Amino acid sequence: MTPEETQEQARAKLEEYRILIDSVDRRIVALLNERTLVVENIGRVKREAQLPVYEPKREDQVFANITTANHGPLTTQALRGIFERIIDEMRSIQRQRMIRTLPEEPKC
Repeated sequence: MTPEETQEQARAKLEEYRILIDSVDRRIVALLNERTLVVENIGRVKREAQLPVYEPKREDQVFANITTANHGPLTTQALRGIFERIIDEMRSIQRQRMIRTLPEEPKC
């Protein structure tokens, strides 16, 4: 086998893996959007009940849940970092939705 054949085989294999990654990424996007819809519902409930967006105990529960569900190869630290970012974005979405949908003050 020549070096050119080996590189060509490597490129072909990389293309296969990249197609798989693209598919996984699309599924992740779908799941994130599904999660966002649930978060928006949570935000509505919190707004109506005048509850705070930030709930540290709930975030601790989320981290415990994902840590238990993780069987690698992603490290717990890496997974936590990813979910910290996801939770931060979801919290931001809740705040935006709560501000946008606050009841108007009565006009005198």
